[in-house]
Amino acid sequence: MADTGDATRLILGGIADDLTGAIELAAMMAGAGIAARVLTARGGTGDIGAAAVAVVGLKIRVAPRRAAVAAALAGLAVLAPRRPRMVFQKYCATFDSTPRGNIGPVADALAERLGAGFTAFCPAFPEVARTVYQGHLFVGEDLVSRSPKRHDPLTPMREPDLVRVLAAQTPRQVGLIRHADLAGGAAAVAARIAALKARGVAYAIADGTDEADLMALAAASVDWPFMTGGSSVAAHYPPLWRARGWLDGLPARTPLAAVDGPGVVIAGSCAERTREQLTVFGRDRPVLFLSVDDLLEAPAAVARAVEWARPRLADGPVAVASSATPDAVAAAQARFGAKPAAAAVEAGLGAVAAALAGCGVRRFVVAGGETSGAVLDALGVRALDVGAYEAPGLSRSVATGPAPLAFHLKSGKLGPPDMFRTALADA
Repeated sequence: MADTGDATRLILGGIADDLTGAIELAAMMAGAGIAARVLTARGGTGDIGAAAVAVVGLKIRVAPRRAAVAAALAGLAVLAPRRPRMVFQKYCATFDSTPRGNIGPVADALAERLGAGFTAFCPAFPEVARTVYQGHLFVGEDLVSRSPKRHDPLTPMREPDLVRVLAAQTPRQVGLIRHADLAGGAAAVAARIAALKARGVAYAIADGTDEADLMALAAASVDWPFMTGGSSVAAHYPPLWRARGWLDGLPARTPLAAVDGPGVVIAGSCAERTREQLTVFGRDRPVLFLSVDDLLEAPAAVARAVEWARPRLADGPVAVASSATPDAVAAAQARFGAKPAAAAVEAGLGAVAAALAGCGVRRFVVAGGETSGAVLDALGVRALDVGAYEAPGLSRSVATGPAPLAFHLKSGKLGPPDMFRTALADA
């Protein structure tokens, strides 16, 4: 008898280390016609509704290991009553981490809870030129250690060998599923995995040079209870589920509700692409920049932002940003410390967003995963229905509840230069 769909069961339950990653993963599923919902840290099992895919979006990318593990296990507890066929740990396409990072510890905790003796790790996202070859992470043609990621203020990526990066974070033995294995077909992949397991390997970094690699990896892992990687790997699961009959009887995605009202950009990311997007937006719309010093005085900064934005919103969208150049970020970190500076920015921008919502703003574009988490938390959002994936950094979501709010939540590194204006036009 075919293993057909069960509407009481999640086809996939995701644990994402930030909100933008959660949205991206859910949007990939929505693009395949599957009803997908993102839950914030405030959400519970009851907020999943009729969705067939639910992703818990956390704010743990740079959290201490113990806190990150606790949050991930709490997210798993929310998903568990709906018995997900697979739990998928989602992290950034640049594997943002350090030797003290939490990707390994979170995987250890989830694997133990799920009884998974083996799983793979693949952050590759070829669509945005993030690839993995022989276990080494590339950004475009450069190793990640030679890319701007080496200067990241919180997670500088100075080691391109992901086997070494992950091995520093877990007591489990780490191996490699090579491009040659993935290109060799299902039998070659199965043989490589069997050989790794025979050597006591529990985790394997998987190469991902192109979509064919990711498709082969998805086919090899579709029956596993636990998998990790980027959304571009998960994007290849829906056809496999459909072929198995697992989607039969499950709810299909419905169009998102329209949301009218003023719109704003809230930008906390300091990525080069976000700063470029602010420049383009600022050519014909107002942008207010708030420094770390400003945001440390949160009540005054919020009052200033509201006073500045209120008269301008009648003419169209505005932006409030703390985005700064690497030199300015370094100077702020030297004065206040990296984590206190980041915390001040996130809390301050969240408070600004909440104050602007109180003034009638209903449509938000938020740049930066940590900033997105802070904004949704400040707005009290528990869950979002997610629209279909459009392009990297482009997917719309609407908060559930009696007074819907519309969002475009994007990674700081993604989206076209004119995204802010076009996203608010479409929101």
